[in-house]
Amino acid sequence: MRIHSESVISHPQPVVYEAYRDRLSEIAAYMSDVKEIQVEKREPVDGGVKIHNVWISDSDVPVFARAFIKPEMLRWDDFADWRDDEGKVYWKLRLRVFTDQVTCSGTNSFVAAGDDRTKVVLEGDLDIDLKNIPGVPRLLAGGLKPKVEKFIVGLITPNLEKVNESLQTFLDEQVG
Repeated sequence: MRIHSESVISHPQPVVYEAYRDRLSEIAAYMSDVKEIQVEKREPVDGGVKIHNVWISDSDVPVFARAFIKPEMLRWDDFADWRDDEGKVYWKLRLRVFTDQVTCSGTNSFVAAGDDRTKVVLEGDLDIDLKNIPGVPRLLAGGLKPKVEKFIVGLITPNLEKVNESLQTFLDEQVG
């Protein structure tokens, strides 16, 4: 399932890019459905930095998914390859469960949209193989797949959009 999001943040591209890359754990405090973002590893590389963050959600699991998704499973690893020369991050998300059945990856591009505005474009893909998840009846897996993918995309996309809204608020407070 395709993931797409675009937001405009009213701050210059270098400021938005650096804050998103370097201060995401601070920005988490501004997000209502994210309990915390923990920086697990940060490694400088030529032309950028590789960062491993752990996102911990505060979202509720919908009734149809409670048989196989527990609240403690709503945390994911975010592996990000920040390429400063491109103004872009290549990311891959990995759930803490069903790691072989769920793949999600993409990019965020940070594009100057005028002197004091930045357009953040997120493009990604999510795929879930429900047939190999314990507790999911094989006969129902095909029908449940779109619902589960929609639920997960529903968690990821608003969170990423809220990251941008929260980043806007965070940067406004830093300037003000």
